[in-house]
Amino acid sequence: MDTDTTTGENAPTALILLGCPQVPVQTSVAIYLCHALKAHGISPTIAGTTSARKLIDVADPEGHYIGASIDLDACIAAIAEKERDFDQVFVFVHNDGGVSYAGTISAISSGRLIAVVYGEHAEEVAATITFPCEKVVAKAVHNPMPLVHKLKEVLQ
Repeated sequence: MDTDTTTGENAPTALILLGCPQVPVQTSVAIYLCHALKAHGISPTIAGTTSARKLIDVADPEGHYIGASIDLDACIAAIAEKERDFDQVFVFVHNDGGVSYAGTISAISSGRLIAVVYGEHAEEVAATITFPCEKVVAKAVHNPMPLVHKLKEVLQ
């Protein structure tokens, strides 16, 4: 948890983990998720590859929606070494690499894990997830709305 500077209380935290931004919906859905989490009083942090973080930074240059942004590998190392953890972790998954990241987080984090599975083959990729986690699955490539609607259910 992070300390809320306005109240001095611990604010719930969420990590949004982004891999390669190969599928167009990833960036817009990640920014939407940051906004939605903030609206629920949750402090979001984005961890991603350099290209994924740059796309987010360019889309929200003044940081109105996103929270902190950190390197993916540095974030995983900090969680593994128990230097940092999050109350919730949303791992964006559209291929085997995303499944591996989610599996790693499942093993090292004590937070609630939500695999956000999207892309052309979302159902097939989701079926390969065998570790404990919640799954949000939508065949979303260019249109983010199927994924947004499913995330709204999880955020309630």
